[in-house]
Amino acid sequence: MRTTETSTHTNLRRLLALLLALAMVAAACGSDEGTETTNTTEAGGTEGEPMKVAFVHVSPVADKGWSWAHDQGAQQLAANMNVDITTLEAIPEGSDSQRVFEDLAAAGNELIFGTSFGYMEPMLAAAANFPEVTFMHATGFMSSDNMGNYFGAAEEGRYLSGIAAGAATESNLIGYVAAFPIPEVLRGINAFTLGVQEVNPDAQVQVVWTSTWFDPPLESTAAQSLLDANADVIAMHQDSAAPGQAAEAAGAKWVGYNTDMTEFAPTAWLTAPIWDWGPFYLTTAQQVQDGTWQSEAYYGNMADGMVDIAPFGSSVSDETRATIEERKAQIIDGSFSVFPDPIVDQDGNSRELGDIFGMDYFIEGVIGSPTG
Repeated sequence: MRTTETSTHTNLRRLLALLLALAMVAAACGSDEGTETTNTTEAGGTEGEPMKVAFVHVSPVADKGWSWAHDQGAQQLAANMNVDITTLEAIPEGSDSQRVFEDLAAAGNELIFGTSFGYMEPMLAAAANFPEVTFMHATGFMSSDNMGNYFGAAEEGRYLSGIAAGAATESNLIGYVAAFPIPEVLRGINAFTLGVQEVNPDAQVQVVWTSTWFDPPLESTAAQSLLDANADVIAMHQDSAAPGQAAEAAGAKWVGYNTDMTEFAPTAWLTAPIWDWGPFYLTTAQQVQDGTWQSEAYYGNMADGMVDIAPFGSSVSDETRATIEERKAQIIDGSFSVFPDPIVDQDGNSRELGDIFGMDYFIEGVIGSPTG
């Protein structure tokens, strides 16, 4: 629309210039005219007004964890598309977040991402009040005509990182600092434990719940309690590097989450399941802009690149690296599945795997309660 209006305006100016004086034609047709009426990004030269996109995060993007990974994806979007991005950090989950989503919609954002599980119902309510806006919720399961959800098979990366942990432990006790007992977290713990057991059937995984996604002091305290219980490897489903720093101070090893956090505990570092959200964010924004977006439940994986594992720490042996890389290739080509079916639960009972998106139990080898 803006391109058509600009073209018409330019033609009128040219006609007027010809009528007044032929000498002015060149000036009226000057090449600077297009630059004045076109918004251009460094990456693409996209015409028109920038598309307004918003991201809402539960923790600071400087956490170098979950929110930082999403923010890196947003930066990929900004580098490849003409967008105006609003980022809100450390927004609490719960009913109050509905106002945040509605304020963003009222401010003209065409696409709004909420990147934490507890935003699900508030976002759904906001979406009902702003049917012309597209909402996308990370890690949840609710949707509507103008709200979709998205996540990825972190369990694939969890399994591979479990191999690294199982090979590293000498005490055969691995500590796991975990946020909330929801299916996303439970299946990650179970997948990790299966990876541990592939290379070390005698090892166990002990879970401590923190009831928070991001609280570095509390995460550190939880990790320390596991170290005090003789765990010599710490894994986590948390947003900060605090568990790894506790492991480093104790001379233990560490499996992180979300991003490559080597810098925070280089000696302890083994690897981590990590995310690449950028391609998904770019595809989604393009679909909304083109009018082709449809509500869906998107679940990425290692095959499409949304999920991966971080570079290995120096203490990971060549043999362990080779084992992990072999399993990774099998996961990607579909010849290996992380979860067996049937599966043996925490009480030693064989059971059907069931829907992993509703997983509410621990498997054999996990110490702790799956209910928190």
